[in-house]
Amino acid sequence: MRTNPHVIRRGGMTPAAQARWTLWTFIIVNVAIIEVLFISAGEGKNQVLTVAKFFGLHAALIMLCQLLLVARLPWLDRRIGMDRLTVWHRWVGFGLLWTVLTHATSVVLGYATLDNASMARTFLALAGVPASLLGMLAATIIVAIAAVSTRYVRQRMRYETWHGLHLMLYLALGLAFVHQLLETTTFTSSVFAMAYWWALWLFAFGSLITGRIVVPVVRNARHQFRVAAVVPESPDVVSVYVTGHNLDQLPAAAGQFFIWRFPGHHHWWLANPFSLSAAPDGRTLRLTAKAVGTTSAGLRHLKVGTRAFLEGPYGAFTSLHRSRTGVLLIAGGVGITPVRALLQEHTPGDFVVLYRVRDERDAVLLHELRHLATARRARLHLLTGRTSQGARPFEPGTLRQFVPDITERDVYVCGPPAMTETVLNGLHQLNVPSRQIHAEKFDLA
Repeated sequence: MRTNPHVIRRGGMTPAAQARWTLWTFIIVNVAIIEVLFISAGEGKNQVLTVAKFFGLHAALIMLCQLLLVARLPWLDRRIGMDRLTVWHRWVGFGLLWTVLTHATSVVLGYATLDNASMARTFLALAGVPASLLGMLAATIIVAIAAVSTRYVRQRMRYETWHGLHLMLYLALGLAFVHQLLETTTFTSSVFAMAYWWALWLFAFGSLITGRIVVPVVRNARHQFRVAAVVPESPDVVSVYVTGHNLDQLPAAAGQFFIWRFPGHHHWWLANPFSLSAAPDGRTLRLTAKAVGTTSAGLRHLKVGTRAFLEGPYGAFTSLHRSRTGVLLIAGGVGITPVRALLQEHTPGDFVVLYRVRDERDAVLLHELRHLATARRARLHLLTGRTSQGARPFEPGTLRQFVPDITERDVYVCGPPAMTETVLNGLHQLNVPSRQIHAEKFDLA
């Protein structure tokens, strides 16, 4: 087993709390600066245009925050997790929508009032001004993306289609940047304002380009990932071993996941987030997947030597967040993969594993789990049966029976959404401190 460098934290602020405080500090400081810029720039040509300026400045800051939330910055991702950052990105996005609409409506209404003209006539007149036209185009794209990101539409659209449309947001941000650059009332209202906005935009775009393009390209060029072996684990589950150069220098940890692409086998845009099903050992990386879609079902047909393109590692489902010597690992179905990696990782402590499946034949990697549990003297409980037939192993009382000292343990949960929700509810009813509960949703959208 590979030694883990993380030391069990004893008290103090959690890594997740540190990251949240850093984000809030960043936001508060920049909001304060924007308020100063707004006041120092003076009022608009009328009160409505002053309101428009106010919302325009804040819309620009929200756009920059959107970029940072999806930049996949390692420091943030390892502490908060891509799943939570993506959820925040979604809700901030809807906040951006209403801020942009308020700004745009106020601009048209303000100039209509100023010129004593109709809203429609003013809108057409503004469309003839390059700076305004760029802003209108950016707003239109943001509205369209928000529409396809609503739950009703998103659930009826393939991920690849939705993702392709969502990438238009970067075009909208580029248009918004040029729009702000041409709007001398904000970007160039003072030397400080110009320096501030240039620094903020460069930082946001630089973070995005670094995290989403530069780091993945450099890592793949350096490590040259290739398929080393494909091992069927069951009729519908397969493990893929990937090797490469200098994997001991890849900053991956048990519990994390990569976004995997196999360009020679699938289309480039087909990618899946798969957890590492074995603790990184510096020689190979392993994913274990169940055939639930065209991409995962085709993994068993990969040829040895096939090039792989990996993005990551991502995720906060790691021992970095441990604060207790005792650990409870709870998994359901193929959610056992990151749990199995955490069990293999060479970290001290007393481990208990609860593995929920319908039938023992559905238990993925069970033989490995038993071997690892024996090696580190962990307790492994295989929980079988159908919920519809009365099997409810995650009720608070049942959890307490399995693990009497559950409130004194770090608890890691990975499984289907319904199971995860049930477990989390049970843990809260048992008064397990939130700082000791670690759950992550492995999904791209």
